This record gives sequence, C-alpha cells and structure tokens, in this order.
Amino acid sequence: MRRYTFNEDLNGMERCDADVIIIGSGVAGLYTALNLDERLSCIVLNKSGPEESNSMYAQGGIAAVVERGDDPEAHLQDTLAAGAGLCELEAARVLVSEGPADITSLIKLGVPFDLESNGRLHIAREGAHSQNRIIHCGGDATGFHLTKTLLRAASERSNIRMIDNAFLVDVLTDENGAATGVAAACGKLPCRYFAAPRIVIASGGIGRVYRNSTNASCATGDGITAAMRAGAELKDMEFVQFHPTALIHPDNRGRFFLISEALRGEGAVLRNRRWERFMIKVHPMGDLAPRDIVSRAIINEMRKSDLPHVYLDITSKPRDFLKSRFPTIYYECMRRDIDIAIDWIPVLPVQHYFMGGIKADIDSRASIPGLYACGEAACTGVHGANRLASNSLLECLVFGRRCAQHINGSVGSKPGTPKLEKAVSKRDDDMDIESFRTEIRELMTKKGGIIRNAAGLTEAIEKTGQIYDRMDATAFSDIREFETYNMASIAQRVLKAALERKESIGAHYRDDEKQEG
Repeated sequence: MRRYTFNEDLNGMERCDADVIIIGSGVAGLYTALNLDERLSCIVLNKSGPEESNSMYAQGGIAAVVERGDDPEAHLQDTLAAGAGLCELEAARVLVSEGPADITSLIKLGVPFDLESNGRLHIAREGAHSQNRIIHCGGDATGFHLTKTLLRAASERSNIRMIDNAFLVDVLTDENGAATGVAAACGKLPCRYFAAPRIVIASGGIGRVYRNSTNASCATGDGITAAMRAGAELKDMEFVQFHPTALIHPDNRGRFFLISEALRGEGAVLRNRRWERFMIKVHPMGDLAPRDIVSRAIINEMRKSDLPHVYLDITSKPRDFLKSRFPTIYYECMRRDIDIAIDWIPVLPVQHYFMGGIKADIDSRASIPGLYACGEAACTGVHGANRLASNSLLECLVFGRRCAQHINGSVGSKPGTPKLEKAVSKRDDDMDIESFRTEIRELMTKKGGIIRNAAGLTEAIEKTGQIYDRMDATAFSDIREFETYNMASIAQRVLKAALERKESIGAHYRDDEKQEG
C-alpha cells in the first residue's frame, strides 16, 4: 500500500491553518465542533455538501434513557445482547450513562423532538430494545432535524469554518508519526494543505462499497482508508450491518430508501408471499428480533419463494396515525404508488451500518497521536458484533463530545512538518474506473454480504485485490479515482477480516461455519 496518494509538492500547495480539522459534517463532526473551546479555530471539511450525510437520512431516532421506569443498566444489557458479547464494556457503559445529558444539551440547542400532549418527550420502541426509549423528531425524520439544528448552531460560531465539497485525500504525519494535517481536494485537484495538530475523522461509513445500501453517496470509507494509510489501527472490519427493510428500488443516486425499524416497533409485521408472519417462528422477539436475525430470515424467505423481496404490513394502523408518526415514509411510499395504509410494503435487506472502523478509545483517540475518530468511521467497540437500533446517533453525540473535551484539555501545539514519501508518478490510462466500481460493489454484495463462506470470500479477495494492486501502482488524476482506490482498500480489509473469523457471530454469518471450524 502506498503511504500517500496525492502527487503535488507540499510547498506549492495552498495552506490553511487551524487548531482542529474535522472531516465530515454529519452529527458526529458537527457535535464535536460545537463542543470545542471557542478559542480553538476549527475547519470542518465535507465531501458532498452539508445536505449529504448518513446522519441526514437517519429515521428511527436516538436511544437514550429519559423516562422513569427505564435505567441505563437495562439499556446497557440490551446493547451487550445485540453486540453478541463482543462489545467493549467500558465504552458501552459510557454510551448509555452519558447519553441522557447530551439529549438535554440538544433540547437546549433547539432540536425539535416530538412531544406528547402533556409536553413530555414521545418515547418509542425499536427492535432488540426491552423498553421504549427511542426519542425522535418529525416522526421519522430525526437525522434531518438534528443535523439541520447542529448546522445552524455551527454557522453561528465564529471559530467554526465550514468548507463544502472538500474530498479528503490523505492524513499527513510528521517524522514522529503524529498527525500534522490533511491534504484535501476542494472541488477539484490540485490538493490544498490543511495544517493542524488535531485531526478528527467523522467521515461516516462504507455503505456505497456495496451495491445495495441506505447510505449517502459520499459513504465510501475515505476517512477510514486515509487513516489506515497513515498507520492508524483498524478494528472489527468484518462486522457490517444490513437493515432488514428497505424499499426494493433505489433512487436516482443509487440509495435505497429505508423503512425504519420503528414501524415494527409500532406493530408492523413481516409477511411472506403466503401471507404468513414468518418471524414468529424464527425468534422469541418475533418481528423485533435483532437486525442480523431478521435480515437472514428475510433472505431465506426470498430464496424459498424465488422472489426479490418480502412484505412489511402496517395496515393495522389508521391512516392518520401513519401520516403523523411516519410522514417521511408515508409520503415517499405514496410517491411510489404504495399506500401503506392499505398496501403491504415490498422490502429487502440492504447494507446499512458499519460497526468496524478506526480503532478509538473512549475519548475518541486513534492510535496516531493527534488523530481522533468518532461516529460511524470510528470503532470504540461500543456496538460489538451488531449495533442496537438507534444507538448510532447516540454514539455520535457521546463520543463527539468526549472527543472535543479531550482536545480542549490537551496541550496546545503547532503542527509538525509532514514527512513525505516519493509519490507514484506512473499513469495507467487504460484503467476503467466505472467497471472497477461496479465489480467491487457486486463482489461485496454477493460474497461479502449477509451470508458469507470461505469460497466466496476467497474469490472476492482475489478479484478486488487485482483491482487494488493495479490502482496502487498508478498516479491518480481525478477525485473519482481516489475514491475508487479507497473502495478497493476497504473491500480488501472487510473481506480478509471476514475470512479470518470462521465462526458466525452477530452481523457476521458464515454458512460454512461447521466445515471451516
């Protein structure tokens, strides 16, 4: 693997200095920025503009203990159970115990959480939760309202500067291996040098490395791979979560529309082509079983019926309830000629979340001095082998704040001088980047998806490796080539980790477990 992918002379690059550089303007990045000491200058770089992030598309809500009768210990036990015994206990305990205070902070910032008629927060339930503890905005538009509120608050801070359409190319380090800044392409090449002694990767997940995903178009693992090239340790790369219920057809940007788990929390049930409720035979929690179990059950039903989907039925609820509780889903389905008050919704499992990422401690510190990671790009171990529903936004808040607090308490310094290595200068003009991208996504979906085995993983490793090796030896001339190289890098790490873990656990399922074990 090459150390750096950019080819420009650092001395000739436009330079911008700050105390902190944050990569990503989703909830994790924005909440980190808002919790920084206002005496610290902060630049937030986003890849596709502030309207395009996984946070924007989050529907279900935020899991937090805000009601009497619930307690953090119960939330902890649900988190550990969903994580299949692989959660980092300290991180999970921090998540559930500190989260409620962050909800209070959001209310003070003006986040418009849905309320009951008596003024108390409306609390809902989702899969694998033992109690109602999901708070939400706009029924099923929590991520949108939360991100919009944080963006507005950030725009009012004089120490925060937002730069749109800035593609992270490389994390720069000095001769001691400490972070010194980043190289980023702002709309086009050449790169600019953003110098800072503190770098926060909050760039989101890897969903668009798969063919079918609910993720925003920008989620190609760029932050994770840039940190990896800089020497950061990664963790739990085999654990990729698939959401059981997405609409069967993607939009014009290739994103699959999510049908929130909150529908099943409100009584929706899954049915096969024979109208049967098949989940009640699969798991004691029925339709509210953990996501990996529901996803595999759906795949099995699709295979039995030779159909590309199953159905989600919420016709037991009146139209007025559906329109008020799930307005985003109601109107998106209606736009596609599906009236969820009378029609069953055709759904299938698609990639949704990444439990792995840059290894980080409970203060969001990565293994490189001065480098931090939070949100989906990070792996604190809080999710273990499978994320509990609606713990993702909570993770962004808790560890984004802790990241900022650690930076606030660290000794101020100037960034060191980056240590550079000779760049690759040879150009392969015969590369077909679009074919590479299609092949990576097909292989990841078919061989590295919901159900895996040694033969499929080995084949995918070999084929994505051929793409990776070819790209690793050539100079890049546009941002799409940088991005495709990142996709190949992520695919290799996920597939190899999946091959190494022979036992099925959580979201990682091997149908050849007995043969391999």
